[in-house]
Amino acid sequence: MSTFRDPKERTMTAIPSFTMNNGRTIPALGYGVFLMTSDQVREHLPQALELGYRHIDTANAYFNEVAVGEVVRDAIAAGELAREDLFITTKLFPQSYPYAQAVEDIDATLARLGLDYVDLLLFHQPYGEYVSGWKAMEEAVAAGRVRSIGLSNFPIAKFQEILDVAEIIPAVHQVEAHPRWNQHELKARMSEATGTEVLVEAWYPLGHGDKTLLEEPVIAAAAQRTGATPAQVILAWHLAERNITFPKTLSPAHMADNLAALDVELTAAEIATINGIPQQPYYRIPDEPPAFVLTTNDYSQQA
Repeated sequence: MSTFRDPKERTMTAIPSFTMNNGRTIPALGYGVFLMTSDQVREHLPQALELGYRHIDTANAYFNEVAVGEVVRDAIAAGELAREDLFITTKLFPQSYPYAQAVEDIDATLARLGLDYVDLLLFHQPYGEYVSGWKAMEEAVAAGRVRSIGLSNFPIAKFQEILDVAEIIPAVHQVEAHPRWNQHELKARMSEATGTEVLVEAWYPLGHGDKTLLEEPVIAAAAQRTGATPAQVILAWHLAERNITFPKTLSPAHMADNLAALDVELTAAEIATINGIPQQPYYRIPDEPPAFVLTTNDYSQQA
């Protein structure tokens, strides 16, 4: 028997989508599997799909692509979802960036997932031979193996290095983003450099769970006015800012709470006040690759 509820029984707001600069659409709220074991993915990703999540964010370096692919294929095989209902994002790590290696590792990524294509493929970290690898990403788009391509954690100078050789402009840039690091400057500089919008995907969308962010007066006041939680107010702010978010949780109740943020409507004044919160990131991307970037390279060892 299917574990999926009849969609007619769902009363939640449908997850909206944003249009990327290549004309394709991307769900604005997704389910991230960072730091989840394969067993946790097998347990909790079906719960997220049942609740209505359709955008899944994984990566080579998460070491759970095999499990993600199993859950997705099982749902498709059971007739509960079609492949086109889903949006799958994954990422290549720097060891995969040299052109020939990128060609090989894109195929290996798809093999681990057991899928014919992914909807979005990102370069995960701004190190190594990303300039030569971008051509392999573009060729994967031309071959229909990847629908859209983008970057993650790239400083604007390295972003520009990609643009200098790119035939396909990055559609998405996944970076730290939350009310204390709203990325307005990055968005403006990417728009100036490309002549179009590059959508931001937010990691740490709730400010790494910082209690002081949740207690910011404007966020607390908006929560009181709307009857929402502070976390839901922040997710509603992201939606108003056209940011794509992946709030991580293993709790079905929290998954549902995050979806309920789609029903929270902030006023223009609330959004403007949130945008006025003093800016300070929680994490700085190092200029040189940290040790874990240099040593993470065997993605075949997945349960």
